[in-house]
Parts: sequence; C-alpha cells; structure tokens
Amino acid sequence: MAPTGNEGHWSVVDFLHRGYWWQNRGILLLNICLLTPLMTSVANGLDSSLVNGLQILPEWQSSFGFPKGRTLGVINSAQFLGNLTGLPFTPYLSDILGRRAALFIGSLIMCLGVGLQAAAWSVPMLIGARFTIGLGLSFCQNASPLLLIELAYPTHRGKLTSMFNSCWYIGSIISAWVCYGAYRHAGESEWSWRVPTLVQAICPVIQLVSIWFVPESPRWLVSKGLESKASKVLAKYHAHGSDERDPLVTFEMAQIRHAIRMEEDINKSTSYLSLFSTPGNRKRMRIILAIAVFSQWSGNGLVSYYIDIVLKGVGITDTETKSIINGSLQVFNFVIAMGAASLIDFAGRRPLFIISNSGMLITFCAWTITTALYNTMDNAAAAKATIPLIFLFYFFYDLAYTPMLVAYTLEILPFRVRAKGFAIMNLTIMATVAFNQFINPWALEAISWWYYIVYCGFLVFELGFILVFIVETKGRTLEETASLFDGDEQPADLVSMGGVAADMSMRLSQGVIVTQTEIQYRERAPELGRSEDKLYEHYEMKKRYRDSDMTTSSSDLHNSRAF
Repeated sequence: MAPTGNEGHWSVVDFLHRGYWWQNRGILLLNICLLTPLMTSVANGLDSSLVNGLQILPEWQSSFGFPKGRTLGVINSAQFLGNLTGLPFTPYLSDILGRRAALFIGSLIMCLGVGLQAAAWSVPMLIGARFTIGLGLSFCQNASPLLLIELAYPTHRGKLTSMFNSCWYIGSIISAWVCYGAYRHAGESEWSWRVPTLVQAICPVIQLVSIWFVPESPRWLVSKGLESKASKVLAKYHAHGSDERDPLVTFEMAQIRHAIRMEEDINKSTSYLSLFSTPGNRKRMRIILAIAVFSQWSGNGLVSYYIDIVLKGVGITDTETKSIINGSLQVFNFVIAMGAASLIDFAGRRPLFIISNSGMLITFCAWTITTALYNTMDNAAAAKATIPLIFLFYFFYDLAYTPMLVAYTLEILPFRVRAKGFAIMNLTIMATVAFNQFINPWALEAISWWYYIVYCGFLVFELGFILVFIVETKGRTLEETASLFDGDEQPADLVSMGGVAADMSMRLSQGVIVTQTEIQYRERAPELGRSEDKLYEHYEMKKRYRDSDMTTSSSDLHNSRAF
C-alpha cells in the first residue's frame, strides 16, 4: 500500500475504506442507525416552531381563550423553561447510563408531553405539556450529538455532526406546512390544532422504537471498562464486519484507551468545574463560550425572532408577503447549512468560520445602510435591496454557525468532560436567546435602525476573535482533535499509539512473529519518539514493514477509503 506522505507513520487514513460508503455494508448500516439521533434536531425545530404556527389558527385561539400578553408569553417560553430545568442534569444521565439510555428517557418524556398537549383543554395544562416536552428534549439534545460524534465513521464524523444542527430547519419547515395543511382541511374544527400537535410525536416515537437497534458509543463503553463490546461495535460498523484485529479497529481502540487514560490522569473525577481546571480546558471553553454567544449575537436574532418588526422597518406590511419571505428563508437556510456541512472536511473549520464572519460583517453593514436610507430618506430602492441582503447575510451565517456550532464544540472537548461542556454551551445559547427576546424588541422600538450599528461593532470583534483563537481540526481523529489544546506531545503520542497497535495487528494477522523485545520497544514508541536517532530507526523499521508484501490493512481488505 502506498505511503501517506508521512514516512514511517501509520495514521487513520491508511486504514479507511476506499470507494463509496454505501458499498460498505458496515458503514451503510451505521449511517442508517445514526438517523435516529439526527431526528432529535428535527423534533427540536418542529417543537420550537409549532406554537408560532398554532397562533394563526382561529380554533387554537378560541380553545385557550385568545391568550395575550403575559399568558401568551408563558405559553411561548414553557418549553424553554423545561429545557433549562433539565439541562444541568443531562450530562450526568448521558455519562452514567449511556448515550442510548439518555436518549430513550428523553424521548419517553417528550411523548408524555405531546400526549398532554394534544389532550389539553386549558392554559395551565398546555403550559405543563410544553414544559414536559422541553424537559424531555433537553436529555435528547445532550445525548444525540454525543452518540453521533462518538460513533460515526472517521471520515463521516464532521459531516454527520454538522448535519445535526442543520436538521433543525427540517422540523421548522414541517411545522409551518403541517399547520397550514391542518387549517385548510380541518377548518374550524379543534383538529386543526390537535393534528399538528400529534405530529410532534413522530420523531420521539421512532426514537423510542429504534434506539436499542443503534450501537452504543464505543468511547462510553471503553470508559466503563467494556472494551470487548467497544471492539465488537467498531469491527461491525467501521471495519466491514471483520474481526476485532482489523488494523482500523486496533488503531481506534488504542487511541480511545490512551486518550481516556490521559484524561483520567489529569482529572480523577469530573464536574462542571473540571471544564475550567486546566489550561487546555480553559482554552477550549473560551472558544466554546465565544461561538455560542456569536451564534445568537451576530444580528441573526433580529430576523429569527422579530422578522415582522424588521420587515415593517423597510415598509413591507402585507401578511402574505411576509409569510412568503419567512418561509423561503427557512428553506434557504436549510439548503445552505446542509451544503456547508458537506464541505466541512474539504474546506476546513477555520476557513469556513473566517469566511462566515467576514461575509456577515460586510452584508450586515450593507443591511444597516439600506435600512437607514429607507428610514431617513424614504428610499424605496434601499428597501427592496434589504431583502436580498437578509438572504445573503444568512448565507454567510449558515456556512459556519448553523452546521459547526455543535460539531466544533464536541470535537474539541475530551471525552470525560464532553457532555458537561456541551451542556454549558447550550446554557450559554439559552442565556443569549433570552437577552435577544428581552432587549431586541425594546431597542428596535426605542432607537430603530441605530440599534443595527451595535451589531456591526460586535461583528468586528467576532472576526478578530475568530482570526486569533479558532484552531483547525480537519483531518484528525476525534481523540487527536480533542488533545490539540493539551500541548504538542499528546496528539503525537496518540498517533504513535494507534499506529503501533495497528502495525502489530497487521503483522500478527499475517503470521509474522513479534518478539517480546520488539513488543516492549513498540510500547515505548511515544517515549522513544523524543530521541531523533531512535525515532529515525523506529520509522525505518516501520517503513520496511509498510512497503513489504506481507503488510495488510482494512484499506486493502475492503478496497478501503470512504468519501
């Protein structure tokens, strides 16, 4: 097999499947299984958008006494409050019981909430149902992306995890059209709002039924001492169903073991404080907290929650026109976000963040100018130019923040604090959303388009932060990516550890005798790597085996490399 270009080193690239992924039965089955955790994002988009859609239905209004003011505010925020209540406990459930069990429990709670909401006959019952849905959703939202990123095939990890957040728009689009269809066919019947409510149950019911057919995270299994089960999962789904001595399996298992052992040496036990207890974790959390804030404070919150006010600000008052613009924007966001998710491993994380923030800064400044021209000079051409600028702004936003907010956060966090760090990211987003909902309408009413200038200034700060602190993670395994912030030696040790394990597995599978001295030498490979002479000798020895006819790997066995 041809070298990868780094002579003497085995890397995960050497053992990957080549050819189309759907031609590999293990990867095909795995990706079908991973549709189950992806449904959580669809459910989130549907649930989050449903109340807005129900409010336009006359029968829903009459069933709950035409709620207004504080009552309507509580109905709208009930799911948010349920999500917030469950959030601090979600990582403990995911870490103690496992990713699948946490997702199952969350889906069960959501089904209970949907049943209560579909049967609701009073505002208190509706609020309780919405709260219950949010509570269940909090457990699903924590467990699902963890299962995705820890179980996905190495070359699919970035794409699949990026698709998680992007799938929110599928739920949002379904919500809008289900409400519209129910109204058209059920008219003044109470089923015009009960049917859309029941549609919420589709995703959690499918998850309840299918989650136990999805394999558990091999990282979680290793952390619980169930290494044999983890090897079987990797062999079945990553190595085309071959035995557990497959080079890709031994490479991944060696890295997972070594990474978890290193984390245990740093933190014997973990808590939320562990996220800030080491220099590496503080660097991670600085980036995670920043991109969480940026995801809501880049100006997108103006359109996401107050598009009616924004469009009125440029003279668009017709309800049908506003609905068409809003609906078209949801579809546009979904298409761009999914496209960006497919490019994440080609373009890289850092370039996408830089292009995204640069584009948002330029287009939002132009958006501010057109809004100012319309408000101060009644310039009709400026008003017309605002609409394409909103779409262009979201094009740049969707290049990075929709697909990579979850993906980048999870891949830079080590296993033992991954669930807790992700919970903190979600808590930060909730805090910024709450700020948007309280401050934005007040500021827009008070100072109109001048408020846009505040966001222009903040976008300048965002771009500077991204240029200085965002680290490229393309082309690394999950363990190598997570260790980037802990010094230069740890990623190198992980690569060496995986390579040594895979090399020995290949030799043993070919009947090559490995002496006890060589085993001890190879076990000390990371340490020996710090000596130039021994490093050269070690690489030359590995190169001889690499170029020999006896060498094999999962790339040879399965016409490897998925793309």
